[in-house]
Amino acid sequence: MVEEAFDRKAVTVDTPSERPDRYYGELVFNRQSMFEYLPKATYDALIDAIEHKKPIDRQLADSVADGMRRWALDNGARHYTHWFAPLTGGTAEKHDAFIVHDGKGGMVEEFSGKLLVQQEPDASSFPNGGIRNTFEARGYSAWDISSPAFILDQTLCIPTIFISYTGESLDYKTPLLRALNAVDKAATAVARYFDPEVKHVVSNLGWEQEYFLVDESLYSARPDLVMTGRTLMGHESPKNQQLEDHYFGSIPSRVQAFMLDLEIRCHRLGIPVKTRHNEVAPNQFELAPIYEETNLANDHNLLLMSVMNEVARRHNFRVLLHEKPFKGVNGSGKHCNWSLGTDRGALLFAPGRTPMDNLQFITFVVNVMAAVHRHNALIKASIMSATNAHRLGANEAPPAIISIFTGSQLAAILDQLEKDDSADLSELKKKSEYSLGLSQIPEIMLDNTDRNRTSPFAFTGNRFEFRAVGSSANCASAMIVINAAVAEQLAFFKEAVDARVAAGAKLTDAILAEVRKLITESKAIHFDGNGYSDEWKEEARRRGLDCETSAPVMFDSYLSESSVKLFEKTGVLSKPELEARNEVKWEIYTKKIQIEARVLGDLALNHIIPVATRYQSMLVDNVIKLRSLFGDRAETMAQCDLDTIESIAQRMSNIKTTVAAMVAERKKANALTDERAKAIAYHDNVVPAMETIRYNIDKLELMVDNEMWPLPKYRELLFIR
Repeated sequence: MVEEAFDRKAVTVDTPSERPDRYYGELVFNRQSMFEYLPKATYDALIDAIEHKKPIDRQLADSVADGMRRWALDNGARHYTHWFAPLTGGTAEKHDAFIVHDGKGGMVEEFSGKLLVQQEPDASSFPNGGIRNTFEARGYSAWDISSPAFILDQTLCIPTIFISYTGESLDYKTPLLRALNAVDKAATAVARYFDPEVKHVVSNLGWEQEYFLVDESLYSARPDLVMTGRTLMGHESPKNQQLEDHYFGSIPSRVQAFMLDLEIRCHRLGIPVKTRHNEVAPNQFELAPIYEETNLANDHNLLLMSVMNEVARRHNFRVLLHEKPFKGVNGSGKHCNWSLGTDRGALLFAPGRTPMDNLQFITFVVNVMAAVHRHNALIKASIMSATNAHRLGANEAPPAIISIFTGSQLAAILDQLEKDDSADLSELKKKSEYSLGLSQIPEIMLDNTDRNRTSPFAFTGNRFEFRAVGSSANCASAMIVINAAVAEQLAFFKEAVDARVAAGAKLTDAILAEVRKLITESKAIHFDGNGYSDEWKEEARRRGLDCETSAPVMFDSYLSESSVKLFEKTGVLSKPELEARNEVKWEIYTKKIQIEARVLGDLALNHIIPVATRYQSMLVDNVIKLRSLFGDRAETMAQCDLDTIESIAQRMSNIKTTVAAMVAERKKANALTDERAKAIAYHDNVVPAMETIRYNIDKLELMVDNEMWPLPKYRELLFIR
């Protein structure tokens, strides 16, 4: 029986009466809670502000704060915090109690609209890319009314943005909200060609979170896992994923107990997790929610990553969200399924019932293709990091080249439209029936596309699946770029279509003409083949797609002329904000590699070399004893040990030499004052040395006595017992 004893209300799931719908969202100040705790006038005004994206005044904020406080106290909260997502990639919070002096020597519980709407965290202590000096600490967090407050561990958490004293954003939520507003405005204008009643277009997101679980005791015995999130050394296990028996296999009972506990916690927090299964690698799993509006979905993913760690420890597990915690097995991603829909229920990436519906579908799909083509380098940079660099380009993850998969049906329509405008759009179907000819099996409904797991940006029926996002990433980084790029492209499209109509063309003809033009211009981004192949890499270069593989160099795309224009035109980020964010990206890349290099050097010299030396000494002692016992006959007997002694000596020499060289390269890189140059130096000179050190340590692991080896091995880490 799973019980959440740490919360005010214990939830058990061993009886039919405790269904998820009985406790779903009970720790969220959602519309049901608002309706119960707010005056009707306040409730109506707040809902109107949320739905129509209006600011609220202080009087309304005071009324909301009073109701939110009463709800939070009734549900066991003792503190409140502004919960935001700084440029660290995680979340941040500072807790304050609901108390003020009562003037009589005591305290009363109070929470004002002023405290709800705005607070002042220390802006100098978060990454800011030089926007704030250390002695300039002022920054502001401000309430995001569109994302509901929630209670986490007896603390009322209020989702907020985070900006500097001078107004620049220092977080991910601010530019995400700006990008969502931009795509709403641009997409609504185009959607009205097909339905004049459309008032808003909403961006939706469904993330798929992959992760590893390891036993906490084994995790604690691996300093590299503790400090970097990945194994910096370790020879592959004789058995890993080669039998393909783990994917969708039976979930181990210990893991199932963890998953159930996590699901209960998520459902109480309003996170609509729905799917769970074994992933490809041993000890690798995935969970996915029902799709939500992008801003809310992103908040829920950030909250999930925090909750996962806490729940895992209660089950004697540790969650690994690093994109590549184990070399040689499948890495972890966070597939972002992204779509657009109108406030009138139309999915803009789904075929419809009429040719006009399908023209709308083709229009939006082709505009996405054009946006991804124009900004393919920037889109790749949006998901790149020191950790995701291990995953991209490997044959178990999307390649480091952005392309779009459409599937055969849509590809045929696009080819026909490119040649002429007489394509039969009535042939587009959402699904088609397929019969196996077996009476026991009903007809199967086939989607209008197959899947291409090698495509980083695949059309999958009514959405695009951005498969290249890393498992530890803040989804907002990718969603900011995608929504902004599509908003810019749709604005270009609207301007071009209106110009054709003003010149006398019929609206349908004008739309088709621009669609055909975009199909031709963005043809290079369309690729339905094997994205892992070497042939594709060469073909991509010929097509003019970005093929850069160095993470620090990829970040340059944020400061290209086209990117600066994109962000400024859509109002998402100013050039100073972009420059600051790049400084942060380069700095974080450097620091992560620096920490890994320090940990690896320490483990190599203080853990591996001493053990290898002791084992080598044992072998030397054995050879001496053999010779004393058997004389000349001992040479044949001792040859195996002699070969091992020599091999160990060579490996240890390689390790010591390379560690010294790596330290020297770090020192040279650290002396650089330019963050970009420093990051490139770490990428070009420190990372290759780390790979050499690892290679030699992994060879030693196969030679040294298993009982002497100081670290848990892959065969122990990767199989839950």
